[in-house]
Amino acid sequence: MAVIHRTTMSPEKRELLTDWLPSRPWYRGGARPRLAKAGGFRLDDPAGEVGIEFMVVTDDSGARPVTYHVPMTYRGAELPDGAHALIGTSVHGVLGLRWIYDGSGDPVAVAQIAALLSGNAQPQAQTESDTPDRSVVVSNPVTATVAAEFAVADGIDGTGITLVGGPLLRVHRRLDPAAAQPGIPTVTAPWRAVDGEESRSVLLSVHG
Repeated sequence: MAVIHRTTMSPEKRELLTDWLPSRPWYRGGARPRLAKAGGFRLDDPAGEVGIEFMVVTDDSGARPVTYHVPMTYRGAELPDGAHALIGTSVHGVLGLRWIYDGSGDPVAVAQIAALLSGNAQPQAQTESDTPDRSVVVSNPVTATVAAEFAVADGIDGTGITLVGGPLLRVHRRLDPAAAQPGIPTVTAPWRAVDGEESRSVLLSVHG
């Protein structure tokens, strides 16, 4: 199980996302985001090496607030051939220098996303060690295995992860209140708006 350290990161994760989000085709805010934490959860890396977090943040820099979902991984060394997915680096108060990646481009995160959608991974609380997050719901689980290679496509509506010989995993990036779609394998989770209202949205789904 991942251990959550009560310590600092410099720069903080939201600072890194403030610089990174405007480079994404699905971003719809102002020139510089103003981010507030809205929710999220974690998954464990079976090898215990890579931190995996699904972060939900709300940006109010545009005409209306927009809530984004960003899977992130935390590594103690650079991911080989992972420059395209790098969000930035940060110094962790306990673990030292960490390389932080967009999880859709990290093979460890993609494997665990597939395991989650298959019903074979247990969501963990975002801020507590060894604590399942039972608010995260997997509906219509389906077998989705990750081969050695996968392809990632960032579009204006989100991110698609094509598994070799398998289905398309979809990372929903801009969140609106929505229930799981009947018959579609999905992962839904709650998040809280800046006014305190709680919503539930689809964060991940499987197609094909």
